[in-house]
Amino acid sequence: MADSHPDLVRQQRAALAVHLHAARARILAAWRERVARDPRLTTASSISLGQFTDDIPQVLDAFERAVRADDAALERQARGEQRASVSEHGLQRWQQGYDLQETIREWSHLQNCLSSELEDYAETHAHLAPETLRHARAALVNLCGEGASESVARYARLQQAEAAGRISDLQLVAEQLRALERDRADVLRQAAHDLRGSVAVITNASAVLARTSSDQTRLDSQRILDRAVSAARALLGDLIELTRLEAGHEQLQDVPFDASQVLRELGEPLRAMAASRGLFLKLDGPPSLPVRGDPVKIQRIAQNLLLNAIGATTRGGVTVTWAAPVRGNRWTLCIADTGPGLVGAHATPLTVALSEASDNASPPAAAAPGSVPPVGPLTASGEGIGLSIVKRLCELLGAAIEVDTEQGRGTTFRLRFPVEPASPGPGGDTRAPG
Repeated sequence: MADSHPDLVRQQRAALAVHLHAARARILAAWRERVARDPRLTTASSISLGQFTDDIPQVLDAFERAVRADDAALERQARGEQRASVSEHGLQRWQQGYDLQETIREWSHLQNCLSSELEDYAETHAHLAPETLRHARAALVNLCGEGASESVARYARLQQAEAAGRISDLQLVAEQLRALERDRADVLRQAAHDLRGSVAVITNASAVLARTSSDQTRLDSQRILDRAVSAARALLGDLIELTRLEAGHEQLQDVPFDASQVLRELGEPLRAMAASRGLFLKLDGPPSLPVRGDPVKIQRIAQNLLLNAIGATTRGGVTVTWAAPVRGNRWTLCIADTGPGLVGAHATPLTVALSEASDNASPPAAAAPGSVPPVGPLTASGEGIGLSIVKRLCELLGAAIEVDTEQGRGTTFRLRFPVEPASPGPGGDTRAPG
């Protein structure tokens, strides 16, 4: 059969493209219906019609231009646009939760719908030139072939990116675990040093008691024994609390309370302790600060930081300030001292502070035989454990903590607590509002 006149073929291609555009709503509805009837396609039922069609209108625009194209250059341009739209459709399907098999099956259903529309058009247009229908069928085969191949390629790239992201996440988790193990080793090393120091004090005081006949010396030794035993008991209590926190055994309260009242009730009794060391303790905050959460754990955080600050400071003093939220949903607490600073902690993360607290901890020197070891009003024993407890409690409460320190100038801890309690997230972690 001789080829039809080029002008006729050109006109018929244009008319077919116009028809396909006019029939688009019917084609998309038929496609949606076919997909809904397919028992192997389940994801489509969970998305809206707009999400289902997403980039397909742009794909069909390019297909219609390919059907209409009357020279090779226009056809290549249309197919390039078609390829880009098909690739974007693959990305959308990935993001919507489709697996690759579902995406390919959807393309086959779309191909069937377009093929049926072409055949129906041919039946109702008896004088349609064979070249016109042949060209349209070739464009359809190209469309669906590219739909499948581009989907496979896009899924492969996305899977590679996802795998790389998982590897990166696993590497990050592994590094966090290694850092946690290092922190734990530092804390346990410090605990061993502190306990050894307490035992040395107890041993020396007991030896003095056994040899002395002076009532005053006995009283002094008894006082030292009491303090050493109390320090050891407090250290063991801190270790138990840290273990409970790391094991996830602590439960959060969710009660309304006045943060100002909690902090003043904690700070006022410590003024005498600070004064006995020649230090000031300043409390500065609003008369009332109503919030919700766990007042006991917030008091424990402030107590650890306050005792550490007083114990580390020899001149000047400690300032405690708190404030209501200015922006967002977090109230702030700052504890600043004029002590020696966390030596070498030029960075501000709390992990550095923990490391420095552990590295700088050392056991008290043993007293000479027959002498009474000196005991001051407050020691920094357990500082690293106290900071570890602070860190774990902040994580539990969904609080943010920052540390600023400068050698010889002091250290400031800034904490931001959620006004509302943190809500549990996946895996038991917490998500604080704001």
